[in-house]
Amino acid sequence: MAADRMRRVDETLRAVLGEAVRDLKDPRVGFLTVTEVKTSPDLRHARVYVSVLGEPGERHRSLEALQRAHGFLQRRIAAEVRLKHTPELAFVLDETADRAARLEQLLAEARAEAEDEDR
Repeated sequence: MAADRMRRVDETLRAVLGEAVRDLKDPRVGFLTVTEVKTSPDLRHARVYVSVLGEPGERHRSLEALQRAHGFLQRRIAAEVRLKHTPELAFVLDETADRAARLEQLLAEARAEAEDEDR
């Protein structure tokens, strides 16, 4: 039962933050997607995973902009989600897409080498 509640809280926070990020006026926030939120069992801390398209420098600037908008995002959660405590947000770059692309590249190279050996 508690795990189900945690999942619902995480999904609700992800949805609220996803909308709130679109409202940010900071030009440093690039094309950014909130991919996942993981809250601590006491709901006092939330790790927010974001995926940012662009070069490493752009990604870093987007994360900095999110940290600076921390108060705005915190207030948005407090206004839209009914919780006893508003979780403290920590933003983390989600590199899952990068890892998947690299894995696909390695697999394609291995397949190409295997085809060359078969010839």
